[in-house]
Amino acid sequence: MEQQQEAQNKRLTPLAVAALGLLAERPMHPYEMYQVLMHRREDRLVKIRPGTLYHTVGRLAAADLVKAAGTERDGNRPERTTYAILEAGREALETELKKLLAQPAVEYPSFPQAVAEAHNLPAGVVLGLLGQRIAALEAHAAELEADQRNAISRGVEQRFWVEVLYQQAITKAELDWIRQLHSDITTGALPWQPDEFFDQTARNKL
Repeated sequence: MEQQQEAQNKRLTPLAVAALGLLAERPMHPYEMYQVLMHRREDRLVKIRPGTLYHTVGRLAAADLVKAAGTERDGNRPERTTYAILEAGREALETELKKLLAQPAVEYPSFPQAVAEAHNLPAGVVLGLLGQRIAALEAHAAELEADQRNAISRGVEQRFWVEVLYQQAITKAELDWIRQLHSDITTGALPWQPDEFFDQTARNKL
């Protein structure tokens, strides 16, 4: 009981939230959970590894948030344990979702730090790197658009893929900002140390 209360008081990991969300739909075994997560492309939202998922489900069971509901065997493969969510698990999931939706998380993404320190690189190098990032984001935006079209074509209700719309909005905002930065450096609207400055600094160190 103490372990269950301690688990409820702690914040769930992103993978634990995903696991509880799946088990709130129906009982599943961890491998099936992995397949569903990958099919839904939720690996864009949380890092998913089969071994880590199995470990996460085991910890949820130890905390009495889920329970083993049976085993099944597919041919000569090892038995697979099916898990079902408990009421305590539903409460923990609801509590965590309320926190995540209402409270902006204090996160430390790497890109803002890279932007803050980009002045340590020549303008030409920064422009080249930003160009690479723009290409990667454009490819990501195309993937999101394909996922949206696929969901619509299959008649999936929007509430089940609303995170795709969020990711589209965030990706578009980042693309717009980086393109403007790229333009400002290129035109000189944002003054930058010329490449020659860094070349001279390097020679002075010799």
